[in-house]
Amino acid sequence: MRSFYEELKDRSKKRFALLVDPDKYDDSALETLIEHINQDPPDLVLVGGSILYKPIDISITSLKLGTRIPVFIFPGNVIQLSDRADGILFLSLISGRNPEYLIGNHVLAAPHLNRSGIEVIPTAYLLIENGSSTSVEYMSHTRPIPAGKPEIAVATAMAGEMLGMKAIYLEAGSGAEHPVGFDMIRTIRRNISLPMIVGGGISSPAIARDVFQEGADMIVVGTAVEKDPSMIRAFCALRDKCNS
Repeated sequence: MRSFYEELKDRSKKRFALLVDPDKYDDSALETLIEHINQDPPDLVLVGGSILYKPIDISITSLKLGTRIPVFIFPGNVIQLSDRADGILFLSLISGRNPEYLIGNHVLAAPHLNRSGIEVIPTAYLLIENGSSTSVEYMSHTRPIPAGKPEIAVATAMAGEMLGMKAIYLEAGSGAEHPVGFDMIRTIRRNISLPMIVGGGISSPAIARDVFQEGADMIVVGTAVEKDPSMIRAFCALRDKCNS
């Protein structure tokens, strides 16, 4: 069985990941979400958030028991670890200059991840300005790359690839007013060979279609599905259409 990263490296297919913030789902809402996931499965479920009041293990266990798709950790900080997940996007916030989010938290997490044996995907994480302040910006004490400076984003993404990262993640922020700019996505795609993930502000299949067309290999959607779980079907349909 191939790892999820081996699947992601196959850039002939577009993929849709669902981001689940445990604090946004009570038990009933999570059960409803699982029903929608089973009707129209995304390619991946990511679990995490900026601040978690609920133990991440609870949501991961429910999703693992209730679905048959990979469940990965999308860590907001070093305490968001779980042996019950299938893997983790090991995010290094290379667009910022806070050493804790570049390498500090990773050193603390590494022994636990090594013991757990879960799949680890080293991911270069780039926060991109979207017109409003985001939780990532506040919690990480970093400034996003200006939306009008694609040359900075391109150079940062290239540096991530040269440093040996296995994927590039462009993040506009949870619930962002706007997604990452299409010109920026297109320009970065032309300059890197790694799988490219784009999240934040993807509030409709129409936006997702444009993000895919400009070069994203996988989109991440959270807020739109929190508001309406039936949107999973629409995003899956758009993914399938792109892959047909």
